[in-house]
Amino acid sequence: MQRTISVVHPDAETRLDEVAEETPVAFEYNGIAHAVMLATPADLEDLALGFSLSEGIVGRTKDVFDVDSVAGEQGVTLRIEIAGEAFAQLKQHRRTLAGRTGCGLCGGESLAQVVRDLSAVADGAAFPLTALYEGMRRLPSCQELQRATGAAHAACRVDVDGNIDFVREDVGRHNALDKTLGALAAAGDARDGCLIVTSRASFEMVQKAAALGYGLLAAVSAPTAAAVDLAERLNVTLIGFLRGDHCGIYSHPARLQGASR
Repeated sequence: MQRTISVVHPDAETRLDEVAEETPVAFEYNGIAHAVMLATPADLEDLALGFSLSEGIVGRTKDVFDVDSVAGEQGVTLRIEIAGEAFAQLKQHRRTLAGRTGCGLCGGESLAQVVRDLSAVADGAAFPLTALYEGMRRLPSCQELQRATGAAHAACRVDVDGNIDFVREDVGRHNALDKTLGALAAAGDARDGCLIVTSRASFEMVQKAAALGYGLLAAVSAPTAAAVDLAERLNVTLIGFLRGDHCGIYSHPARLQGASR
């Protein structure tokens, strides 16, 4: 989503420009406020489901019963109805979050809430490195918000043939990934293929991918040291600097077909 505004350029006349929308989005679970973050107000049902799963608020897609998006003067409220058992656990391990664009782990009340106890991702069939390169070549043509505004990150899934799907965009890189994860979960897709993000790869992005069982995460920019350490522990193949026909493989290269050892 974007808005057209007038922009004054010092070396030219005033002209119209497209800017990305960014609005507060509040998450309420069974009527209880949980988190507020700044996000692009599009694909919000995907965001609600992806965030709920990747943050461990629910363990299964079917534990999210309903998502109601309510627009107000100050932003958007996502009213999310979840299963009673999941809600009881949420109340027990309450987090006070104050999300920001591009922010990762915000406001956890303890270290245990930051570094979650996740199982390692299961091994899968080798993924062709050539398919990853092809998927990255195709992604820019699907980034409509980025082309219009220059202010959006994207996430998607690429398959073994280099086809991409479930492309989602947002001003926040974590939001874009959560939207893609939510869309994949809602579609009931198998946890195969490789996730691509047009940003750096942080600790939390590895954690989000692993929480939903994805063992391949590729980023256009660099990973952090914490992301590499977590990827090693959770059996996630972490790829950075994915540009053209080049990349760096920071963990578990055996999962990539065509990568030198």
